[in-house]
Amino acid sequence: MPTSQHHHERIVQGFHAIAPAVDFCSLRLMRTQSQYLSVRQNILQPVSTSDDMGAMITVIDKGGLGYAATSDLSETGLRHAAAHAHAWAQRSAGRSVVDFSAVAFPHPSGSYTSPVQQTWDSLPLADKIDLLRTTNARLKTDDRIVDWEASLWHTDSETLFVTADGGQVQQHFSYLVPMMSATANAGTETQTRTFAGRGYCRQGGMELLDQCAFRDAAPHIAAEALELLLAPNCPTGTMDVLLAPDQMILQIHESIGHPLELDRILGDERNYAGTSFVTRDMFGTYRYGSELLNITFDPTRPQEFASYAFDDDGQPAQREYLIRAGVLERGLGSTTSQARLGLPGVANARATSWNRPPIDRMANLNLEPGQSRFADMIAAIERGVYMQTNVSWSIDDSRNKFQFGCEWGRLIENGQLTTVVKNPNYRGVSATFWRSLKMVGASDTLEVLGSPYCGKGEPNQVIRVGHASPPCVFANVEVFGGE
Repeated sequence: MPTSQHHHERIVQGFHAIAPAVDFCSLRLMRTQSQYLSVRQNILQPVSTSDDMGAMITVIDKGGLGYAATSDLSETGLRHAAAHAHAWAQRSAGRSVVDFSAVAFPHPSGSYTSPVQQTWDSLPLADKIDLLRTTNARLKTDDRIVDWEASLWHTDSETLFVTADGGQVQQHFSYLVPMMSATANAGTETQTRTFAGRGYCRQGGMELLDQCAFRDAAPHIAAEALELLLAPNCPTGTMDVLLAPDQMILQIHESIGHPLELDRILGDERNYAGTSFVTRDMFGTYRYGSELLNITFDPTRPQEFASYAFDDDGQPAQREYLIRAGVLERGLGSTTSQARLGLPGVANARATSWNRPPIDRMANLNLEPGQSRFADMIAAIERGVYMQTNVSWSIDDSRNKFQFGCEWGRLIENGQLTTVVKNPNYRGVSATFWRSLKMVGASDTLEVLGSPYCGKGEPNQVIRVGHASPPCVFANVEVFGGE
């Protein structure tokens, strides 16, 4: 259940009572409630529920920055956290890579609520479990299906951001992740087909199940898992590749999203998540891809998984082009990174929880649609492979050289879809791969997808990201199979 307005008001009053007299002070309250339901092999798994709540206080004083988190939301608890944050700000003053007092942090005002037509709680728990049981039964279509599962993961999250100088933002998010998989086996061959991986994740309510056709997907997923058992391996060679939206989201995520994070470019992530092949001097001139490549950062898009009105530093979110007509324009850097690099960025300071500080993160990163019909994309390929749904990925520390594998493939020969193939893989180099983009699907081919899991930061922060993309054709790609 949402936190009461009275509770919010009490915390705001307590914060203003204890906020120290410094250059800047903020409180970020976060409450997250989740429920995970799963039926595997027709057996209901233990129902998992969680409820987590706490606050972080950030202090900037004389150029230093400090923060401290607490689950004690009484005035005494907030006072102790503020004292710790202030002490760290004093210790870091004059020793930080940036003078934080010179960074213009906002005092925002506003709110945001996920669009929900049918709430999670409007459907009784027994009915949701019955839905998963029914889906499970429809996945087990053959004795060769040896593992099968259907699940629903719902999260309700509230944030309250308050600044000592009068700023206040409330945001309420509702997330739903429907998942299903079927694994088939024959002898030494095992193949798995999933419901776009975990890609059909969005903000909203139970209406999302109809929008992504969850109730109808099981027989198709089981049939394709069985089909892959008898399919030949994907051929090896240089050819065109048509990537479905549920693979495009991984391609965008790994070889555009992460390389454009300004903290990577600054070297902050070098020890853990790696750096980037992108350098500061590339912005404004570097040809990242062909003229068909248009990438936007858009947290304002309704229903997408990482939509919001303000980031966790209180910056108002707006749609921005990162790459336009193939040219790199802007990076994924929040207020502090922008100040350090002297480059424009976006409102993408995001934290996974109340006990983690915001860092530069992806939110909704979308590839804008082009003009090509899907049938025309197929017809334009003389020799190639159509690939769906990511199953494996590997990319170097600078987010440049990569190798990705998909669950399902189908040959394209002389402009026709022909043989289904298993274990389709491809490899490339980010710095040149996007320049081979030669066709982009029209708006009616675009799918709104995302990922619940994007890890980064020390200590680690796993966060939600959204990606919308049409299918895309890439020329002269190195393709290989599983042999």
